[in-house]
Amino acid sequence: MNENIELVEYLYQNSKMGVYSLEALINDLKGKDNNIMPLLNEELKEYEKYVSEAEKIIEKSKYDVKDNNMMSKMSTNMGIKMEVMKDNSDSAIAHMLIEGTTMGIVDITSKIDKYSDVVDKKILSLAKDYLKFLEKEIEKLKEYL
Repeated sequence: MNENIELVEYLYQNSKMGVYSLEALINDLKGKDNNIMPLLNEELKEYEKYVSEAEKIIEKSKYDVKDNNMMSKMSTNMGIKMEVMKDNSDSAIAHMLIEGTTMGIVDITSKIDKYSDVVDKKILSLAKDYLKFLEKEIEKLKEYL
């Protein structure tokens, strides 16, 4: 697979899963009194921005990229529901999101290192911006631990 396609597909799928996960989490927290909700809504908007940026590159370049599969979405949704049922405290929510975001940081860092010399500069720049976003989100989430 072309490295440009692989990296932009990763950015698209990962940010889209962030949107999906946060929408599910926000929905599961409706009616509960969580102080973390404004941060979740802010984070959702940022993920949506990265989905949009990746889509622009995909459309302009006419790349054929895959969307997240339904099984991973269902698995994510079930995991969120179970975690919220177990403990919907701000601390537990922040902990769950930090774990997921940390996995995203590891993945995108690896891809940036692997492709930095061969991918289009615009895609690389988006990947680096996405990495910075994820790192900042962890810092914001730590305040709720």
